[in-house]
Amino acid sequence: MQLASMPFNEIRLDRMSRSFGALNALRDISLSIKKGEFIALLGPSGCGKSTALNCIAGLLSTTGGGIYIDDKRIDQFKPEDRGFGMVFQNYALFPHMSVRKNIGFGLKMRSRPKAEIDTKVDEALALVRLQGQAEKLPGQLSGGQQQRVAIARAIVIEPPLVLMDEPLSNLDAKLRLEMRAEIRRIHNQMKATTIYVTHDQDEALSLADRIVVLRNGAIRQVGTPHELYERPAHLDVAEFMGFRNRFSGKVVSRQGERATVSAGSFSVSGTVAEDLQPGASAVLAVRPDDVTLSDGAPGGVPVTVEAIEYRGREYVGIARTPDGVEIIFHADHAAAPGSTVSLSIDPARALVFAA
Repeated sequence: MQLASMPFNEIRLDRMSRSFGALNALRDISLSIKKGEFIALLGPSGCGKSTALNCIAGLLSTTGGGIYIDDKRIDQFKPEDRGFGMVFQNYALFPHMSVRKNIGFGLKMRSRPKAEIDTKVDEALALVRLQGQAEKLPGQLSGGQQQRVAIARAIVIEPPLVLMDEPLSNLDAKLRLEMRAEIRRIHNQMKATTIYVTHDQDEALSLADRIVVLRNGAIRQVGTPHELYERPAHLDVAEFMGFRNRFSGKVVSRQGERATVSAGSFSVSGTVAEDLQPGASAVLAVRPDDVTLSDGAPGGVPVTVEAIEYRGREYVGIARTPDGVEIIFHADHAAAPGSTVSLSIDPARALVFAA
């Protein structure tokens, strides 16, 4: 039995686990994915995101828990019987086959009539905007075009689920931006359910309906892009979502959701992300673009500039406090290396976590 044409409302991971000997690569992953939803699995290398994708695809067997489409358990099915579409990082195209034959390969393996294959391949070519490239070999295409072929091959079988494993990591920065927009356009047009693996927070933010952050094989937080960007629930999630500046110290005061942390020679304020009271050890985290030159305004953090880079519309600098804490900041004008300046941190944009 194949699941390719099976209607469904939900794909559910129920305590899905995968061990390699003593190593628990995945630990009790539970997640419900609605039909048509775009989910990004986000995290650093080794967090388990590709392992999770391979278990869902059937390329790896699970060692615990189950995978369900609605109420039907599918983790015992072979990969080809699941009927999922998969897009790999390295394209995995057949180099000796034309674009048309690469895209139609899955349909041919399903013994579909030639007329149906031709029609569906033409539709897939139009969807990925490669109508004029059908008779070329993959080696005659650019990296972005090859990835479009890989996407077309995955979606032409009309799968219940499309799985993408870091599909843009081999492309240059300009192509990545273009392909991000294309992937989202194709997803919206197909209304397919998609699980997308990435270590790039910008990709996850721009593409996903919900983001699942993994760490050490476990889910740390699930939420919309806005929720994870604005209010990460844990310090490690915050760091992965761009909160690169960290100040360790103690909470000296708290008023409502605002707490002030004494960090040695200076104090900084932010929004409480966890329940912390005065006297508690804490870490204040803030993104570099929320740290700016204060130009003598009171309450700034005194630092010595170590390096400054011109980035076109702004400058990005690295500075150090008298206690040796490194801070990355943004500015609209240059600050000379070696100079002493004051940095301003927006309390509404900083978060305070338990140490």
